[in-house]
Amino acid sequence: MASPCTVLADGADDAELARLVEIARRSALRIEHKWSRYRDDNIVHRINHAQGEAITVDDETARLIDYAALLWRESERRFDITSGVLRRAWRFDGSDRVPDRETVAALLPLVGWDKVTWRSPQLRLAPGMEIDFGGIGKEYAVDVTLRELVAATDKPVLVNFGGDLAASQPPRDGPWRVGIDSGAPDRPAPLIKLDQGAIATSGDARRFLLKDGVRYPHVLDPRTGWPVMDAPRAVTVAATTCIEAGTLSTLAMLRGAEAETFLQSRGCDHHVVR
Repeated sequence: MASPCTVLADGADDAELARLVEIARRSALRIEHKWSRYRDDNIVHRINHAQGEAITVDDETARLIDYAALLWRESERRFDITSGVLRRAWRFDGSDRVPDRETVAALLPLVGWDKVTWRSPQLRLAPGMEIDFGGIGKEYAVDVTLRELVAATDKPVLVNFGGDLAASQPPRDGPWRVGIDSGAPDRPAPLIKLDQGAIATSGDARRFLLKDGVRYPHVLDPRTGWPVMDAPRAVTVAATTCIEAGTLSTLAMLRGAEAETFLQSRGCDHHVVR
């Protein structure tokens, strides 16, 4: 998951906690191995290197693709799992290496879910195109892992994968207390009290470019290939599931200046940093 992954289990002894951690570890590794674009032995690699051939996917992958296609439509093409090829131009490492417009424009023909042929369970990409589940994969992993832990214990459990988290029920001494990024080192972290459900955050605190005094956030608009310059610094959303919370926070970032209006229209609990 490219981030610290933790499990909290209220009231569990050492033996039970070790058992739960092992369940979580196996769950996280299964999903990472299955869908990470950094591997050469999984379904994503087969799809991305099929050179125009149709690839038949399993039921779990098909469900995730269906969800991604739904997000593409509902976001008016702002959320697009084919946009990962833009990383060939953009390296959000805190440097000043902003690509030229010609480099970005050359990649746009390889971006666009409308260019994909998806008739479940078969997916066909044009040669050179790729899919990347990075926008929803970690949140999905949190939800799956929590379900497996709930099936294995009656203790209150919280799963936290890199700041995206979900809880089964409140611990004995009250709700889980979750600190969220305040957006500034000298500002105290706001606290969210969580009985059950999920919290996810999207933001550019650690992934950006800075050139001539202009900050370029890592949230890219796949329609243009360029960062959403008027996006918040961070958006945190609470929802029933982690994939729902993560989806809403990401879609809000992609709305830029309209992030708050979007979140208010969805009626979700949220915290925005600008």
